[in-house]
Amino acid sequence: MQKRIFNDWLATFRPSINGYGYYTDFAKVYENAERLKIEINILNSLIHSKHIEEDFEALLARYPECLKAIPILLAVRESEIYCQDEKGSVNYKFSQAEQSVEQYKYFMRQTGLFDMLENHIISNLYDYVTGVEVGLGSNGRKNRGGHQMEDLVESYLKKAKVEYYKEMYLTEIEDKWQINLSAISAEGTSTKRWDFVVKTDNCIYVIETNFYASGGSKLNETSRSYKMIAEESKNIKDFKFVWITDGAGWRSARRNLEETFNVLDTLYNIKDMENNTFEQLFK
Repeated sequence: MQKRIFNDWLATFRPSINGYGYYTDFAKVYENAERLKIEINILNSLIHSKHIEEDFEALLARYPECLKAIPILLAVRESEIYCQDEKGSVNYKFSQAEQSVEQYKYFMRQTGLFDMLENHIISNLYDYVTGVEVGLGSNGRKNRGGHQMEDLVESYLKKAKVEYYKEMYLTEIEDKWQINLSAISAEGTSTKRWDFVVKTDNCIYVIETNFYASGGSKLNETSRSYKMIAEESKNIKDFKFVWITDGAGWRSARRNLEETFNVLDTLYNIKDMENNTFEQLFK
């Protein structure tokens, strides 16, 4: 195999691995909006009302359940909202009508909801809430992004048609294949869990995977830790440590990454997987 050059390898790192579903989980957006569809449509009758306070009062008298949809109009998922001003503090309850109608009217005035419904261009609250849910859903990007690299690596493991396992603890590997991994377990004290484990006829491969779009101290710590595992695992028979990483964040931590690169010949990035590294490694 041709000797790899670190700078050339690093140059193929990508700034992002965001898939099309990363930005907004529309299935969740529609599910959340649909849950309050009836209550939202009841509140629709207040749009462009000429007597909004009276109409709101009549609406609550007839359909008190419409209160449930008020928090989401303020981009709040909880059923309770705490507010205070010079008149005092109130913990508003929206799961059911626990405050007086006058208190709820005060809330609607002070938060600007009456003004929005009465005077501004909104034609349908269900569409408005859908937009609110899109905004709130952006908070879930970190969770969605955290699994993208693992999902990507798994797709290439499937393509390689190998026997693999997800999220296995070191002790589970020892028990399943009767292998002694004390060299990398701090004499049995480590509870390390590997992202993937691949078992071939003649070797066990443990795989760690991550992606760093931005820099930080964690990258240096990770690189040093994996360098140690790489060195300690070399004397374990029929065992290999594999690290799959990528991301522009490594450019600011290149020195530590290069040190690991020099001692771990099974350190790969996304470009390597695209070039059928797994097929060659696990054959």
